[in-house]
Amino acid sequence: MTNKVNILTETGADVQSISEAVALRIKAWRKQQKLTLDALSHRAGVSKGMLVELEKGMANPSIAILCKVAAAMGVSVAEMVDVASKPNVHVIDEADIPVLWTGEKGGAARLLAGSSGPDMVELWRWSLPPGERFASPGHPQGTFELFHVEQGTLTLIVDGVRTALTQGSAAVARTDVPHEYANENNEPLSFTMTVAELQR
Repeated sequence: MTNKVNILTETGADVQSISEAVALRIKAWRKQQKLTLDALSHRAGVSKGMLVELEKGMANPSIAILCKVAAAMGVSVAEMVDVASKPNVHVIDEADIPVLWTGEKGGAARLLAGSSGPDMVELWRWSLPPGERFASPGHPQGTFELFHVEQGTLTLIVDGVRTALTQGSAAVARTDVPHEYANENNEPLSFTMTVAELQR
């Protein structure tokens, strides 16, 4: 399984435009905030080499790295991939919704929409075939996620505690600790997830 953002592992102009947009946004925000690469690296806890690759549009970072860089810059991942809220209504066409993760078995996570700024809310849609899983080391303190299972059974593991969410059920989970989403059954799994990360 890969926890990498698929802006560079896929092919086509749309994918390339996403990686270029991320590169341009990071450069612009860093310059606007007068941050050197060294300072951003220290603030985000991400290597300077990774930041250089991101700014060149050459990196294939994990979702966790994008989250760290976005948090260090006071923006959301949704802003970085241009699915963030704007004044009034910002409509994102289906073709413009990015896939930010794919698994070895064909699972996928799409960031449908999100808010701007350091206080952020994101709406995701995940699909996991049998045997697929995704692991996160945890988000900043106070982060929580809302889940709704559309099809199948989601095994949610939060800080070592396993919970099975069946089709039609919903849950709220604290995700500022290590957590995983897994499909441990023999049928496809799809679920929506909302992440709320509020600055304290």
